[in-house]
Amino acid sequence: MTDRDELDLEVFRDRLLKERDELLASSEGDRDSRRPVTLDQQSVGRLSRMDALQMQAMALETERRRQTRIRRIDAALERIDEGEFGYCVNCGEAIAAKRLEFDPTSPRCLGCAEQS
Repeated sequence: MTDRDELDLEVFRDRLLKERDELLASSEGDRDSRRPVTLDQQSVGRLSRMDALQMQAMALETERRRQTRIRRIDAALERIDEGEFGYCVNCGEAIAAKRLEFDPTSPRCLGCAEQS
């Protein structure tokens, strides 16, 4: 793809929807790892509790990143629906097709992304 006219929006839509579904399924599967850690030292040793707290923190950060990606996907899907997909949200210029192939959630052209 070298030109905006060659963008197949349905391919991008399908790709984004598939990734969104995978992220949502992963989020649901990891729900238990984000639950509060038991602070009762009688049932769990101090080091085990510290490990559990660290694992919980990592799970929470993973979920935060997952939700950020889902928001980016939703925004890209909205741009497809509004006919604005592939155009920079800052300057309005076309985003390079290769950039969209790499990450279809990219809202900015390379020039504007480098300035942020």
